[in-house]
Amino acid sequence: MAGRTVWFPGHMAKGRRELEGLAEKLDLFVEVRDARAPRATASPGGVELAALRPVWVVLAKRDLADGAGTERWMTALRAQGRRAWAFDLLRDGVDDLRSALIAASPRHREVRLAVVGIPNVGKSQLLNLLIGKHSAAVGGIPGVTRGVAWYRSREGLLVVDSPGILDPHGGAQVHRMLAWLGCSKGDVTGGYELLGTELLRYLREQRLWDLVEKTWGIPESVSEESASADEEDSEDVGTPEETDPRDDLHRVGCRLGCLVRGGRVNREAAGKKLCEAFATGKLGRVTLERAPEVR
Repeated sequence: MAGRTVWFPGHMAKGRRELEGLAEKLDLFVEVRDARAPRATASPGGVELAALRPVWVVLAKRDLADGAGTERWMTALRAQGRRAWAFDLLRDGVDDLRSALIAASPRHREVRLAVVGIPNVGKSQLLNLLIGKHSAAVGGIPGVTRGVAWYRSREGLLVVDSPGILDPHGGAQVHRMLAWLGCSKGDVTGGYELLGTELLRYLREQRLWDLVEKTWGIPESVSEESASADEEDSEDVGTPEETDPRDDLHRVGCRLGCLVRGGRVNREAAGKKLCEAFATGKLGRVTLERAPEVR
């Protein structure tokens, strides 16, 4: 049975309504995006939020993105009038951002801001760094921080956190990309076999197969040995340019040991391991989206 293409739990919808209601009490929003796909990981309703309060952008997981690609995105965001930073939130300090926030405080009180973003882009990690303590749950499961809660830092920041919110109207391809990045649950966005198949197709189309080859030693060309390893699954394999991505998933599954009785590949397990490796950066640094040209 085909999986759903949207993951939008009830607590996300409730959090979005509460956040919109809080906007008049805030001075600005800090939006966290994944540096590997700054457009796809932008917050739903970001345009509406920007009409209410300034939106500053943090590109998280910069260590997993192509460095030159991140620089181009930073240039593009700043050309749009956005204040923007890029961090590896596991290793970098955020002193520059904290200083800018303190400088934005009104004279009569501390600055009030909301940290917003879709699930698993690093929103709670940024919150922890800003307030100086691990008060928000941080984990690898999308949607882990529930409800809306306020936190006060010793430096004079009053910060509200909210659950990660996905766009319920986003297209299937966007949600697949989010699943590749670990921002959406793969088992409800078509299943891991489909996600793995589409990810391998994308890597071929973008000439990024070297990520797979360097990590697991799987060449782009299909050898006679791999093409005949499973007659039923690879009977349509042609030239490398015409390779069926399902056969690529078969080869990945063989390499990662995703085998069931009879030596056949468990494609769902292979797709899951592939997506997890991609999301965590095991395949190397890559940027999935090209930044807008700055004129």
